[in-house]
Amino acid sequence: MQDPAAFDDFYKSTRTRLLQQTFALTGDLPASRGAVRDAFVAAWHHWRKVSRLEDPEAWVRPLAWRHAQRRHSARIFHRDRKLDPQIRATLDALAKLPFVQRKVLLLTHLTDMSMPDIAREAGLTLHDAETRLQSATSQFSMAREVPTTGIRPLFEPLRDHVDDARWPRVTIVRRAGTARRRTHTAVGALAVVGAVVLGGAVVTDAQGVRPSLESARSSGVAAVRLGHAKPATADDPGASTAAAPVALDDEDLVALDQIGEQLPGMWREVGTESDTGIVMPCQSTRFADPSGTASAVRQYKTPARKGQPRRSLVQSVEVSATAGAARTSYRTMLGWFGGCGDARMQLISTYDVGRIGDDAMVMVLRSWKRPESTVVAGVARTGQASTVTVTRTRGTARPDLTAAARLLGDAVNSLCVLPEAGTCAGVPDLAPARPVPAGEVPAMLSAVDLPPVTGIDRPWVGTEARVANTNLAASRCDSTSFQVDKMRRSMTRSFVIPEARLSDLFGLTETVGYLPGPRARAFVDGVRAKLRSCADKQLGTDVVRVADMSSKQQDLTVWHVKVEISDNQTVTYLMGILRDHGSVAQIGFVPDGKVQMAPGAFIALAHRALDRLPALAPAS
Repeated sequence: MQDPAAFDDFYKSTRTRLLQQTFALTGDLPASRGAVRDAFVAAWHHWRKVSRLEDPEAWVRPLAWRHAQRRHSARIFHRDRKLDPQIRATLDALAKLPFVQRKVLLLTHLTDMSMPDIAREAGLTLHDAETRLQSATSQFSMAREVPTTGIRPLFEPLRDHVDDARWPRVTIVRRAGTARRRTHTAVGALAVVGAVVLGGAVVTDAQGVRPSLESARSSGVAAVRLGHAKPATADDPGASTAAAPVALDDEDLVALDQIGEQLPGMWREVGTESDTGIVMPCQSTRFADPSGTASAVRQYKTPARKGQPRRSLVQSVEVSATAGAARTSYRTMLGWFGGCGDARMQLISTYDVGRIGDDAMVMVLRSWKRPESTVVAGVARTGQASTVTVTRTRGTARPDLTAAARLLGDAVNSLCVLPEAGTCAGVPDLAPARPVPAGEVPAMLSAVDLPPVTGIDRPWVGTEARVANTNLAASRCDSTSFQVDKMRRSMTRSFVIPEARLSDLFGLTETVGYLPGPRARAFVDGVRAKLRSCADKQLGTDVVRVADMSSKQQDLTVWHVKVEISDNQTVTYLMGILRDHGSVAQIGFVPDGKVQMAPGAFIALAHRALDRLPALAPAS
C-alpha cells in the first residue's frame, strides 16, 4: 500500500525549496512551478519505490530541474518588470554561467549535499566538480560584485519571492499521479492484447494516447512498442522481478539539455525515417528482445556548420518481461556493435563502464565508407530495461569517451525510476576491455576487426572456418602445422577482398588451436626459433622482428618477412604467432604492391587476435 500521509508531508516540506532551486536555475517562475508540480506527480506515480530511498528528495530534485529547464523559454525578468532589482541581478549573473557551472553552484548553496554527491548528481568527477565550482564562484561573485563569502545571502530574496507561490492541493497531485500510473498500466495491458490479436505494435505518447505515425515522426520519439511478453516461469532466473507491462514516455529518454551538456552542439530532435525499425548503424534486428514489453527510439542530429563535423545520435530503449530476458537483450545489443556486419565498419576499441546501471560497455567503431565517420556505441542495462546510445561523427577524430559514458549514465538515470529498473548511474569509470564475442567462432578474428588497406574501398569477406588440415598463415620460414600431437580445436579461415582486382596471393589468414600449457609455450618457442634462423638458412630471405611480448600466460611476436622469388620478383608479408595460456594462433598477411595496411595496423590486429583467443579454451 502507498502511504499518503508520508507523501503529503514530503510534498509540503520540500516543494518551496525545490521551487527556489528551479527558479534560480532558470529565472522562470511559471516554468519552475509547473516543473516542481510535475515532479511530485511523478514521485507519487513511483512512490512505492521513491519512499524506500534514503533521500527521496534526491530522486525528485533532478526530475524537477530537468522539467524546469525544458519548460524554460526566457528569463523571467524579461517578462516581470516588477521583479526586485536585486533578484533580477542575481538571476542575470546566474544566467551568464555555463549550465553545468550554474548547476554545481546552486547545488552547493541551495542544498546540504556533500561535494562527492554534488559531483555524482552533476555527472562529473570530484575534481571536475570542484574545478567548475571554483570557476562559477569566481564569475558569479564578480558579476554581483560581492566577495565569495557573500554569495549565499544573495539567494535568500529568491526564497522570499517564491514563499507565497500557490500550489495545487496534495490530493490533486496524488490523483494526477494515480491517473498517470493507471494510464501506463492500462495502455500496457491493452497493448499486450492488441499485439496478441493483431500481431502488430502499439505506439503511445507521454499521455498514454495512441498517436498517428505523423505525430511520432514530428515528436522525434519513435515506435514506443508494447509487445506480447513471454510469461515468466520458475525456471527463469529473472522471474521474480517480472512486472506488469509499462509505457515509456518522454521522461524516460535523454533530453536535449542533457545531450548538450555532454556533447556541446546545436542538437535537435528528428523523426524516425525507417519503417523497419533499423535506426542505428550495426543494428541487425528490429528488437534485441522480440518479446519485450516496451520500447522507444529517439533520434537527434546537429546541422552542418563550417568547421564542425556533422553529428547524429540515436537512443533506443527496450524493457523486458524479466531481468533474465533483459540480460539476454543486453548481450544482443552488445553483439550488434561488437560483431557489426556493416560493410567497412571496424571495431576500434571496447571499454567496460563501472558505476553505470547493472551492466554497461562502450565501443568505438570506424566506418571507412566515404565520408569516413566515427561511431561510439554505449550499451547499458538497469534491471529489466536496456538502452543504447549511439553517436556518429563525421571524420576520424578521437572521440570523447568520458562524455559518451556520462551520456549513457544520463540515459540510465532516466530509466532507473521505472518499477522494472535496477541500479542508477554515478560517475562512470571506463576501463579497456576485451571485445565482446563475435562471429560463429568467437576465438577467431572477424571482418569487423580488420583495418582498411590503401587504395581499396571494398569490404573484407571471410571464408568459413574449417579444420586446419593445412595452415595458410604459416610463412616459408616456419611451415608450421596445426596437426600436431595433442592439438585440439584447430581451425583456419582467410579474408580477402573479392570485389577488388588484386593478386591471388593477397589476403589475411588466421589459424588457431589448443594445446596443454607447456606444449603451447614450446609450440610458440619453436616458431620463434625458426624465424630467428631463417635468414641464415634461406638465402634471399630478410626477417625483421617488429613486435614482441612474452609472459607466463601470453606470447605475441610479429615479423616482417621479405623473400626474393627471382631476380625480378620479391614477396613481402607480415606474420605473427600468439598464445594465451594453451590457446595458440598464427596470422599472416600478404599485401599486393602498394595495397597494404597502414603502419602499425597489423600489430594492432595481432593484439586483437590475442584478445579473442581465450574463447578457444575448453570450458573448465
